[in-house]
Amino acid sequence: MHTILGAGGAIGAPLAKSLKENHGKRVRIVGRKPEKVNPDDELFVADLLDAGAVHRAVAGSAVAYLCVGLPYKAKLWKREWPRLMRHVIDACKAHGTRLVFVDNVYLYAPEALSHMTERSAIGPVSKKGKIRKQVVDMLLTAVTQGELKALIARSADFYGPGIRNSILLELVYNNLKKGKPALWQCDAGKVHSFTYTPDAAEAVAVLGNRDEAYNRVWHLPTAKDRLTGADWVTLFSAQLQAKPTFFVLRRWLLKLAGLVVPLMRELEDMSYQYQYDYFFDSSDIEQTFGLKATPITQAISEIVAFGRR
Repeated sequence: MHTILGAGGAIGAPLAKSLKENHGKRVRIVGRKPEKVNPDDELFVADLLDAGAVHRAVAGSAVAYLCVGLPYKAKLWKREWPRLMRHVIDACKAHGTRLVFVDNVYLYAPEALSHMTERSAIGPVSKKGKIRKQVVDMLLTAVTQGELKALIARSADFYGPGIRNSILLELVYNNLKKGKPALWQCDAGKVHSFTYTPDAAEAVAVLGNRDEAYNRVWHLPTAKDRLTGADWVTLFSAQLQAKPTFFVLRRWLLKLAGLVVPLMRELEDMSYQYQYDYFFDSSDIEQTFGLKATPITQAISEIVAFGRR
């Protein structure tokens, strides 16, 4: 049994599909309101903040995939992420279950953003980044002490068909689709990588099923094109047959808007990532497992086609 904890996020559903169709695994989907992806998926209703529920959800699992996407609020992350991670680590230790944690790049130091690898410097400066470092340290400590077999599957910011909470889709694609100017944060001339969710999901499934992938960090397959914010707007505009217009949300403006709009306050906390070139290198997984990222123009075409259904 392969168990997905938090299947309602960007990776959960395509991961469930890949585990079943490409790897022949039985899948258990865990969440407050779990829904089947494959006809024979096992559904398990659980609140991952409940230690007992997490233990019951993980029982009998060869691998558990932690794919939770908590609401984008730093105060909530600080309260819930360490507690949630503790429950999952303890449950996996108790049942001898391997753990795959789907992570982001928030814990990297700003000076590492221009070329991120699995060996880049750790040094978070944001509230959310410090919380991610805390839970990653919890996981790595359990691994180092020999209590747990686990791996970290790390990605750049997500984009993909039909997903919610993607900054690229929310600020660029959705605005252009509505005939509005796209929005970009801080500097549209800076490079910014994005990881395509179907690529990420398949790579996570591959990693979870390979013994040699465990006890280390992997970057998930991400296109190597060095596209700027303006380039992303141009590509989406071409697919949508829209005018490639955009407005740049400077950091001072995000900070000002954050006084009255909670989302802007959360974006400002992470906006430093748009003040630097942000390039995500996934060469390790490509060379080790032969996994490749979908070409960006194809990915955008698939996103736009999905949105027209």
